[in-house]
Amino acid sequence: MKKPSPYLTFAGAMPFVLGSVFITIGIEAIPVLGKVTHVLSIYGLVIASFMAGAHWGNHLSLADDNTWAVKLPVFSNIIALALWLGFLLLSTVGFIWLLVVGFVSMLVIDYGLHQAHIINNDYYRVRKYVTMIVVIALIIAGVQL
Repeated sequence: MKKPSPYLTFAGAMPFVLGSVFITIGIEAIPVLGKVTHVLSIYGLVIASFMAGAHWGNHLSLADDNTWAVKLPVFSNIIALALWLGFLLLSTVGFIWLLVVGFVSMLVIDYGLHQAHIINNDYYRVRKYVTMIVVIALIIAGVQL
C-alpha cells in the first residue's frame, strides 16, 4: 500500500478502541480532554460525519443516470443529520448505539458502492475491517455504560 490512507484509517479506529478500554477499566476522564464518554461521542460524530462526507464526494463523479448519484447525497445527509440530532437529543449510551447503527449503515452503502464498482476492492476491504473494529469497540463501550 503506497498511499497513507489505509494506515490513517486504521489509526483513526484507535480512539474508539482506547475509549472502549478506558470505559471498561473504569477510567472516567482523560486529562485535558474530559469525560471519556463525551470524548468518544464527539470523536464518533466527527468520524461518522467525515465518512458521510466521503459518500457525498463520491456522488460528484457519477453520471446523472447512475442510481447512486441520487442515493449517495440523500443517504449521506440523512445519516449525518440523524447523528447530529442524536448527539444533541439522546443520552450518551443512546448516542453510542446510534453510532453503531450509523457506521453499519455506511458500511452497507459501501458494500453497494463496491458491488457497483464505484469504490475499489482495496478501499472496501480497509473500510470493512476498520468498521468492524469501530463497531465492536462501540458495542463494548455501550454495554459497559
